[in-house]
Amino acid sequence: MSAGAVQSMVTALGAEFERETGNRLNLNFNTVGALRERLQAGETADLAILSASAIEALEKTGLFVPGSRAELGRTVTGVVVKEGAPLPDISTPEAFKQALLKARTVAYSDPAAGGSSGTYFAGLLQKLGIAEAVNSKAVLGKRGYEVAQAVADGRAEIGTTFISEALTVKGVTVVGPLPGALHNANSYTAAILNRAAAPEGARALLRKLTDPASAARWTAAGLEPAFSA
Repeated sequence: MSAGAVQSMVTALGAEFERETGNRLNLNFNTVGALRERLQAGETADLAILSASAIEALEKTGLFVPGSRAELGRTVTGVVVKEGAPLPDISTPEAFKQALLKARTVAYSDPAAGGSSGTYFAGLLQKLGIAEAVNSKAVLGKRGYEVAQAVADGRAEIGTTFISEALTVKGVTVVGPLPGALHNANSYTAAILNRAAAPEGARALLRKLTDPASAARWTAAGLEPAFSA
C-alpha cells in the first residue's frame, strides 16, 4: 500500500524490481487517510508507504516489524496551471492569495478523501480568510493527480497539489511551490508489516526503492530523496 505522492517512483522502480527478481507486485495506491483506515480496520500488506507522521502513529500500535522503517523522501505542495497559460504571481503569500481570488476555478484534493495536500490546503484557506470564496468555485479531486488533470483539461484555472503528483500529468505547468510561510513539505516513510506474507520480498523491494543509484530519478520526479547517491 502506498501514498499517491510517491506513486511514480514506486511504479517505475517496482517494475524494475519485478524484472530483476521475478517477484510480482500488487500495488495499491490511495490517499494516506484512506490507506491508514484500511490498515486500522485489519487489512494487511507486505509493505506500507505513508506519510512519516502516519507511519509513526501506526508504529505505536505495533503494526510494523521493529526497525523496518525506512525514509524514502519528501515532496512539496505546488501550484499548477494549464500548459501555455499565463503564470500567476505566487511570489508572496499575499500574491498567492490574490491569484486564488482572481481565478475563475481552483482545484485541490478533497480533504474528506484523506489526502495530505488537500487537508493542508483546506486549513490554509481558513488561515488566509478566503475559504468561502475559494470553495464556492472549487474543483475537488480525490487524489493529487486528479487535481492536475482537472487543470490540464481546463476544468480548473489553477490547482494546488504535491509537485510529485502534478508531474505525472501531461498538459500542466508547475508554477512553483507555495511561497514563504505557506510552504508545505511532506515526508514519506516505508515500513514492513508484522503480518506480511512475504517479509523478505518486502525487504528486497525496500532496498530497491532506497538504492542510492536512483536518487537522481527521485529528484526528477519532484521528490527529494532521503538517501544520497
